[in-house]
Formats: sequence, structure tokens, C-alpha cells
Amino acid sequence: MNVQNVLSSRYFPVVVWVFGLLVVWEFSSWFLLHVVEASMAQSKIPYIHELVYTFTQYGYTLFVEGKATFSNAAIGFLLGATLGGLLAVLMSISKWIEQLTFPYAIASQMIPILGLAPIVYGIFRDEQIARILIAGYITFFPVALNMLRGLRSVDPTAVELMYSFAAKPWMIYWKLRFPAALPGLFSGLKIAAPLAVTGAILVELMGAQNGIGVLMLRNLYYGPSHNYMFWSTVIVGAFLGVVSYLLISLIERIVAPWQPDFRSSGGDD
Repeated sequence: MNVQNVLSSRYFPVVVWVFGLLVVWEFSSWFLLHVVEASMAQSKIPYIHELVYTFTQYGYTLFVEGKATFSNAAIGFLLGATLGGLLAVLMSISKWIEQLTFPYAIASQMIPILGLAPIVYGIFRDEQIARILIAGYITFFPVALNMLRGLRSVDPTAVELMYSFAAKPWMIYWKLRFPAALPGLFSGLKIAAPLAVTGAILVELMGAQNGIGVLMLRNLYYGPSHNYMFWSTVIVGAFLGVVSYLLISLIERIVAPWQPDFRSSGGDD
């Protein structure tokens, strides 16, 4: 690959942006510490190379705790996505069901997660159940709303055409409505996936026994001596959210490759 191909690559701006951010971050950390001589400078903008060194020392611990967080968030995500998708189908079938359930679904989202998490944890007294329920709660509404919109995005003439061929209602859903709802469904899933990880971490901050949130809170408690470990847990938490988003995007590309975004970027290959 020659220089021209590298410069024209769609990934080149991202690489440049990330590299520039790392340089600015490292310089800002040095400036605060040695020029401004700000107290607690490394708690504000830590050295990148020290963070890398921390990862080499405690990588396995971060992996184990991150795995616990991600697995519980994934279970809750799957549960919330299943219930949200089922509700969307029921609401698309019956206007009465939509009028009955949708106001309650909207009202449920008015409860701040920061207030709901300790309530759920206090009721069940089980960190795993609490993490799963909060992750499912966060996932439920975006999936239901976006999938319902997709199910109703079908051209009415296409539905009439299928009825004219004596298609059964379940066949119309399977052949027409579900494929049309996939872009909306995945939009909701991509919104909910990182939020499910955040919800699981929030529950862990309430007093769980394992998870990246527990490690985060523990190192925050010890203060300046554990700044780099604390920042490492923050980075791992963000990484888990990004991974969850990318996984959903990958599944979407496999399941619904006909979308214009994928066709224009080689999705038909």
C-alpha cells in the first residue's frame, strides 16, 4: 500500500485524530505537573505512558473485573431487547395494547437511573440480579420505540399486495414487517448497548463484590496513590461500551446488509 492509498483511506483521519489527542493529552499532563505545578495534576490529566504501564501490571485484574461487568450487562441487554421487541410487536398488532402500555413505558423512563439503581439493589440484595435488571431496564425502551417505528414504516400498498395474495398475518410480519423493522431495531440496540454497560457499572458502585465499578470505587477511595489504576478502570468501562456498540454494528451488517450505508461502503462484498 503506497502513501497515496494510506492518505485516502477512510481510517486515516481517525488515526490522525487519535494520535493528535494522545499528543495533546501527554503535553497537557506534563504542563500541569511541571509548569503550572498544579496539585493533583495526575488525577486530572494522567500521563498516557503511565496508564499503559498500569495496564501491563494489572491487565489480568482489569480483564476479570471487566468480564464480570460485561457478562451481566449482556444478559440484561438481551432480556431488555427481547421484552422490548415483544412489546413492539404487540403494539403494532393492537392499537389498544399500545394505548394501554405505551404511557407506562414512557413514565418508566422518567425515573433517574441514579435513583433507581440503589432501590433495585436494596430490594433484591443480589448484585447480579440488580445489574441484569438495570441493564434490561435501560435497554427496554429504546428497542421497543425504534422497533415499533420500523414495524409501522412498511408501505401500506405492500401490505395490501400481500393480503391480495391471501398471505396470513404471521407471513406478512415474517416476510415484510420484520425485515423493514431491522434498521430501527438495530438503531435502538446500538443506543441501548453502551447504556446497559453504564447501568451495570452504576449498580456495582452501590456495593457489589466484583466488576469494574467495584475496582473503580475502591481506587477512587484510596485517592492520589491509586490515580492511575482509577483511570484504568474508567478507560476499561468506556472500552466495554465501545465494544458493545461495535458488536451490535457487526451483527447489523451481517443480518441487514442491504441498507444504503453498507452498500456504499462495500456491504455487498
